[in-house]
Amino acid sequence: MSLTPIQGVQATAATTFLQDGMQASAPGGGAGFGTALAGALDNAQVLSSNANTLAVQAVTGNLDDIHNATLAATRAQVTLELISTVRNKGIDAFNEIMRMQA
Repeated sequence: MSLTPIQGVQATAATTFLQDGMQASAPGGGAGFGTALAGALDNAQVLSSNANTLAVQAVTGNLDDIHNATLAATRAQVTLELISTVRNKGIDAFNEIMRMQA
């Protein structure tokens, strides 16, 4: 199954994770998950930094369009929530596997 990007939407680490996760069939693919999660976290940090910069510009009056600041803040928030949810689901799956009896 192949994922095609939606026009106008940039690929994020989360979509890269989905694509890599569907294509990875070799055992021991945990490094791919960790790499994808680290990449998503780096992306969230960049988005958060951009949102903070635009927020400061909005407060000081140097920003012409407040829409850009609102979009940046929302994008950073949604990305962080996605990363948090994926991490929590990964931990839940690990805990469930550890509870299984051999």
